[in-house]
Amino acid sequence: MTGLPLDGVRVIDLGVVLAGPYGAMMLADLGADVIRVENPQIFVPMTRGPRARPSKESVANVPSISGGYPGRDPGERPWNRYPWFNLTARNKRSMTVDLRRPEGLEVFGRLVATADIVIENSAPGVMERLGVTWEWLQEQKPDISLVRVSAFGQTGPFRDHKALGIQVEAFGGDDLVRTYGGRGPDANTWAVPADHGGALAAAYGAILALHHRRRTGEGLLVDASLVEMFVNLIGPLVLRHSTTGEAIESTGNRSRKWVQGCYPCKGEDRWVVVTLSDDHDWAALCRVIGRPELVGDVRFNTLLKRRAHHDEVDDIIAAWTREHGHREAAELLQQAGVAAGPVLDDAEAFADPHLRARGFFVEMTQADAGTHDYPGPFWLRNGERPEPRRPPVRLGEHNAELYAELGVTPEEYARLEADGHISEDFAPHIR
Repeated sequence: MTGLPLDGVRVIDLGVVLAGPYGAMMLADLGADVIRVENPQIFVPMTRGPRARPSKESVANVPSISGGYPGRDPGERPWNRYPWFNLTARNKRSMTVDLRRPEGLEVFGRLVATADIVIENSAPGVMERLGVTWEWLQEQKPDISLVRVSAFGQTGPFRDHKALGIQVEAFGGDDLVRTYGGRGPDANTWAVPADHGGALAAAYGAILALHHRRRTGEGLLVDASLVEMFVNLIGPLVLRHSTTGEAIESTGNRSRKWVQGCYPCKGEDRWVVVTLSDDHDWAALCRVIGRPELVGDVRFNTLLKRRAHHDEVDDIIAAWTREHGHREAAELLQQAGVAAGPVLDDAEAFADPHLRARGFFVEMTQADAGTHDYPGPFWLRNGERPEPRRPPVRLGEHNAELYAELGVTPEEYARLEADGHISEDFAPHIR
């Protein structure tokens, strides 16, 4: 695919963990030249792995979400094999430099002078301690834009508080909302919607900045808060409290407006989710399950009555779903116009025929990680999903070409390499 929307735009990716790197990758998918800048003298946990050099034995005992190296083997360069990082690393170039030292900051300044956007989501104070402030960036390039993604934003009483996605979700009220009825938030599983929402905020902020520069000729400082983004995701619940004063309570799998539930199906740990929003849905479901007499039953002939007898409705639906596979039950209900979906485990989602038919997963080969299918961009352009231009980037993979683009002489390059700025490995003392 040629002529991508952000062709000719250069983005510097200083992101850590998920929100910043993922947001930068969205821009790369749109055609931007995204340059990931990392310090080989510092390892940021949970960005390129839990540790720089974990043992094979330790990796075997770490849950896959944070340690699922290919074949459960960290390999010689674990930082290039870490799946979570590689999920956010396609279509980028990588260079290394130590921003803590004057000569490293000088090189970074040269890079900034060629760029349009800088994205960062480090802990509060990190950028300031490096000297990479908004004012410094503007000195390197007056029309540069900076997108800052943090838990609580750059202002306000909590601006210096540290948080990952799980703390953001708790602070935003989601942990109490999505727990099971009658149980506390300790029953929840770990999810990361705040981090992914932060990535969207980063990409949106970058495009906003580009549009602002096109209109005014000026760069823009974008301050995106994960908490504020996340509260917007549960905005209807917040608005309910604002307008009625009612506290937000947990409903488990049920809905506050409709009849809804997650029902057991034939097989081991197989489930289907069903939502009945009106009388038409109820009548359709009754026909599908072979209980047409329930349509006019006085206990269930209005939505309010069905909600009042929710437990009985659940028992009726569950009695039918137990006789069917989860995909079969969902398909039969969908054919009748009822919103229903099978609960898929990760293997089923990976093999899902719908996602495969749309070409959502893309195969990429990276020298250290091998060949694997990855989730691709979640948008199509004129019916086409953009093909990856580069596989997940390895640490320092493009050092030589990027330093050359910045006008660094071979002698300077050799000196910077000897001083530990330029490397494809994290420093040996980092374990």
